[in-house]
Amino acid sequence: MAGIGRWPVPVPDKVKVSVQDGKIAAQGAKGQLEVAIDPCVSVEMKDGGIVVARSEETRRAKAIHGMTRKMIANMVEGVSKGFTRTLEISGVGYRAEAVGKVGVQFSLGYSHPILFQLPEGIQAKIERQTVITLEGIDKQLLGEVAVAIRRLRPPDPYKAKGIKYAEETIRRKAGKTAGAK
Repeated sequence: MAGIGRWPVPVPDKVKVSVQDGKIAAQGAKGQLEVAIDPCVSVEMKDGGIVVARSEETRRAKAIHGMTRKMIANMVEGVSKGFTRTLEISGVGYRAEAVGKVGVQFSLGYSHPILFQLPEGIQAKIERQTVITLEGIDKQLLGEVAVAIRRLRPPDPYKAKGIKYAEETIRRKAGKTAGAK
């Protein structure tokens, strides 16, 4: 999607955005987020939206232009609606349990249970002990937590055991054939 940095970011009525001192802050119904802005781009409020523009025409500025616009768009969407990510656990005896609001305890076939501490701003809902729904306003942090949980037991293509994203499909592989002569 070439030119994504030129698109203005629409700001909903219930979100307050302020730009000052190389930072942009957004406050909405779900919470408050703040992002630092690189000096090679400028951010302005125009016509109920946020416009990101390059202040120089270097290769670095071109690369940062679209990324900054997308980070601001994710920040505005996060404080107004929030983000969710769903993980599924498959395997006999594999399960997850909530430990208060600060963590999740996993039984993943190891000799010990694994306690995963959730960072501040991320909540986990566990349904049927095999479906974990992560919620938060920071899309980047939410993705990092989902990846860290998935790494506890990545999905196995031979036995289809492990933790996977809900929308992910694991291609099954055939095992070895027994004693072909």
